[in-house]
Amino acid sequence: MSGDAAAQFNIHDAKTNLSRIIERVEHGEEIVIARAGNPVAKVVPLAHGLERRGRGSLRGKLVIAEDWDSDEVNEAIAHDFGMTP
Repeated sequence: MSGDAAAQFNIHDAKTNLSRIIERVEHGEEIVIARAGNPVAKVVPLAHGLERRGRGSLRGKLVIAEDWDSDEVNEAIAHDFGMTP
């Protein structure tokens, strides 16, 4: 958004127009939900992060060490998380 004030809906109107509100948010708009004229929530677009296509989407992109499940590695991890005496 470019500094414009966000559109505001009271709770009843937001429930009635939820589909339209979501569509506006999908197009980058921020919507404020108010109760008795007092803003209580904001609906904002999610930042697009990783777009994984499903299982196996990282195949060939990760390297796992041979000792990934060794006693030494497990003890080091437990120590790092404060789980050892």
